[in-house]
Amino acid sequence: MAEIVLGMWTTHGPTLSTTPEQWLLRLPADHARKDHPFRGGKYDFPTLVEMRKGEGLAEKSSLQERTRRAEACRIAVERMAGLFEEARADVAVIFGNDQNELFLDDLIPALTVFDGDTLWNEPASDDQAKKMAPGIHEAEWGHNPPKRTEYPGHRELAQAIIRDAVAGGFDLARSSRLPENPGHWNSGIGHAFGFIYRQIMRDKVIPNVPVFANTFFPPNQPTARRCFEFGRSVARTIKAWDSDARVAVFGSGGMTHFVIDEDFDRMFMDAIQRRDAEALCSIEERHFQSGTSELKNWVAAAGALFETQLSGDIIDYQACYRSEAGTGTANGFICWNRKQEGQA
Repeated sequence: MAEIVLGMWTTHGPTLSTTPEQWLLRLPADHARKDHPFRGGKYDFPTLVEMRKGEGLAEKSSLQERTRRAEACRIAVERMAGLFEEARADVAVIFGNDQNELFLDDLIPALTVFDGDTLWNEPASDDQAKKMAPGIHEAEWGHNPPKRTEYPGHRELAQAIIRDAVAGGFDLARSSRLPENPGHWNSGIGHAFGFIYRQIMRDKVIPNVPVFANTFFPPNQPTARRCFEFGRSVARTIKAWDSDARVAVFGSGGMTHFVIDEDFDRMFMDAIQRRDAEALCSIEERHFQSGTSELKNWVAAAGALFETQLSGDIIDYQACYRSEAGTGTANGFICWNRKQEGQA
């Protein structure tokens, strides 16, 4: 039977692919936004500055600190890539989200499994780059290849995941071919997956099953509990798969952004390390807003990994602030790659 030999949770945002100076390209949007989600409420920039004035965020968002934290993130990503290489996985299942990259307003499924033989990605054209928000094109190298590139899917495993999940009560969408969307700002697989291909797999992409969750766009976002149970379904399929494949499972996204909440992040990471499913599943929807919603990809991966014999470590956590309001992206990295003590 197939075996899950590696579990990884990783952030994938622009701070991991831009310079500390370029992080500030997002500041005008931070100042302009009137409804930043934070701890269940919504606030404008000046209100956040006042609320958080005792946290030392001006210092934490200084160039010196941004530089230090960026370097720590670089080291963590390199460590994750090395651990992936050491695991010698044959196949990967990647829980990620789509951020209006493939699925547009004409159709946004709650959960989608890609079951094609191949998928692709490519760099943005000049016209596409002009349509991107500030700071996004600058990070493109971190998730898009320098030229159009095809990657291997894994139809057999994907279709088994779909069949078993549908039999278990999940209504899934499936996609066998990535859409071509002329005139859209994005081409190819989204950044949640491209980051894994480029920076964790180092462009040596193994056959993989991308699983998309609609974490961002109401009203059909799956709940944390639904994501966790879907992850459990995927793990059961892998365990029953008549194959000797070594499987890696990824949760790609998060952590708190675009306003950082270190207490929430540490609670979340601690729940993963304690295998506390209820702590993850009971988090209220009001906390899974904006970029923080991507942590549902971590919850799905937790569902797949909690019942394995794997354990491991928090590789690092860095709150990458860009302003005294606490805006930025928190970056976290966890790897499970060894059997728990006492397990055969």
